[in-house]
Amino acid sequence: MTRAALAAAVVLAAGVAAAYTPDVDYALECQGCHRADGAGTPGTIPTLRGAVARFLTVDGGREYLARVPGVAQAPLDDVALAAVLNWMLARFDPAGVPAGFAPYTAAEVGRLRTRPLVDVATERTRLLHAVARDATAR
Repeated sequence: MTRAALAAAVVLAAGVAAAYTPDVDYALECQGCHRADGAGTPGTIPTLRGAVARFLTVDGGREYLARVPGVAQAPLDDVALAAVLNWMLARFDPAGVPAGFAPYTAAEVGRLRTRPLVDVATERTRLLHAVARDATAR
C-alpha cells in the first residue's frame, strides 16, 4: 500500500469512527462488561441501571465517572466520550440525574481522563458511603 493510500485509509477510518452515535460507541466500548441493558455482572462489574447517576450527587462523583479506567482509557475522543457519558446517564438512570445537571463536555472529559483512577474500589466505596449518608440525611 502506498503512503497516499494509507493516509487516505486513516482519514476515512477516522471519519467513520467519528460518525458513531453514543449508543453505538457504548455497544462497542462498554457493553462487553456492563451489558447492553446496563445490568453489569453481579459481583464483578457494577450495574449502571438505576444507579449510575447517584454519583453525581456527591463531591467527587462526577469526576469519578470520567476517571474510572474503562472510561478514561476508552479509545474514543473527548467529544465522543462526553456524549457516551451523557447518553448512559439518560439511558440507564434518568430518574437519578439531579436537577440542574450540566452535561459532560469534551473539555471536562479531556481534563479528567488524563488522571485515571488507580484505586477504583476504594474511591467507589468512599463515594457510595457518601451517597448513603446523603440519602439517610434526607
